[in-house]
Amino acid sequence: MPPRIQRIIGVRLFFLPVQTRVPLKFGPETLTSVTCARVALRVVDDHGKTAEGWGETPLSVQWVWPSALPYALRHEAIKRFCLQLASAWRKLSKSGHPLEIGYVFQEEVLPGIRAEFNANDLQAGEALKTSDAAALPWLAALVCNSPFDIALHDAYGQLVGRPIYETYNADYLASDLAWFLETADEASISFSGRYPNHFLLSSPPSRLPAWHLVGGLDLLEPDELTGVEPKDGHPVVLTDWIERDGLKCLKIKLRGNDFAWDFQRLLRVGQIALSAEVEHLSADFNCTVQEPAYVNEMLDQLRAEHRRIWELLLYVEQPFPYDLEAHRLDVRSVSARKPLFLDESAHDWRLVRLGRQLGWTGVALKTCKTQTGAILSACWAKAHGMSLMVQDLTNPMLAQIPHVLLAAHVGTIMGVETNAMQFYPEASAPEAEVHPGLYQRRNGRLDLSTISGPGFGYQLDEIKRELPDPVIDR
Repeated sequence: MPPRIQRIIGVRLFFLPVQTRVPLKFGPETLTSVTCARVALRVVDDHGKTAEGWGETPLSVQWVWPSALPYALRHEAIKRFCLQLASAWRKLSKSGHPLEIGYVFQEEVLPGIRAEFNANDLQAGEALKTSDAAALPWLAALVCNSPFDIALHDAYGQLVGRPIYETYNADYLASDLAWFLETADEASISFSGRYPNHFLLSSPPSRLPAWHLVGGLDLLEPDELTGVEPKDGHPVVLTDWIERDGLKCLKIKLRGNDFAWDFQRLLRVGQIALSAEVEHLSADFNCTVQEPAYVNEMLDQLRAEHRRIWELLLYVEQPFPYDLEAHRLDVRSVSARKPLFLDESAHDWRLVRLGRQLGWTGVALKTCKTQTGAILSACWAKAHGMSLMVQDLTNPMLAQIPHVLLAAHVGTIMGVETNAMQFYPEASAPEAEVHPGLYQRRNGRLDLSTISGPGFGYQLDEIKRELPDPVIDR
């Protein structure tokens, strides 16, 4: 029997503030700063050996908690929720592999903490208690939980002295996938006797095509410059980004409630893509579209009037409201036109299953919804013939490393989205000294070859990052 984590004996939580160099628009809101939650978990195994693992996630308020509530209120509430999670993880008594422990925490512990927080968090004012719409969403709870979950996986890799992806198999896991997952009713497959390694690449690539984010406020060409843009040595307009980084993949943020603007944005970026020999586009509506007809009309018009741009469009990402259970739209008409990927809706494998029933054809995974959830959702989706992408939450610093490792191991349809270097490149300067290929896109790709060693292979001893005092240390 391989070593098993017996308990968590120490938790440290750090809040790292990051300011953007240019604004990033998320649906109806705009991000100009973010707090990254960094977690260190110390664990002990059944032989008394101890190890420490690290995890990090940007707490992107606008993405995880779209609401009319003031940003400051949501931001502070999310940070307080992280503090409550730190206490809960320190008290957790479940033993096993991190996939097993993380799953139990997410299934049995996290829902209760969220419910109690929404009922009793008086510091945020009465707004948090007056309506479901104002309550901290499940997506926000997952994102707050993710640095703890990622740190647990890293700690286990440190315990056994192996890269964490080499432990997702029968040699280390006491439970097969049937313990975690159920197949679709009509599926003629079984998870019995199968483990995550059956659905992961045995030889992951060391270089990945990089997707660049074209935000709703991003400048496209030099004639749009006003003179107030940052002069920090990094590009500002899209054409300069393409030239400097050799980009071949562009993800276009759209509004979802302004057809004329969205179509013109697709058209303009598409024309730039054709001129610059970009190979792939994707369209991301960030949950703002209410009916499939909006997307269908846009795709049909693009195909009829601009066939070459339509051919570049590789997939469409999450046009519709992310509460999939409350908005059970039949989206097969959209996925008949272009592959349609769940993102905000794909909280776990059960919602991936529901999405497949409604006509979604792919899943955009994110480590910010926990490493545990990403691995299990990837296994369920691949077993049922769904395609995968790995999408960014503008991951800087340590958060970038599990993010790109996930993309390398699950096998995406095309590389990985990576855009922290667009919005806060200097935030990752210490990490970039050790892993230059992860924080600078060259020839349209990221280079993962510097990642090595146990856990997530951070090479923490070599990264000269000065951390603030922890907000919790138990």
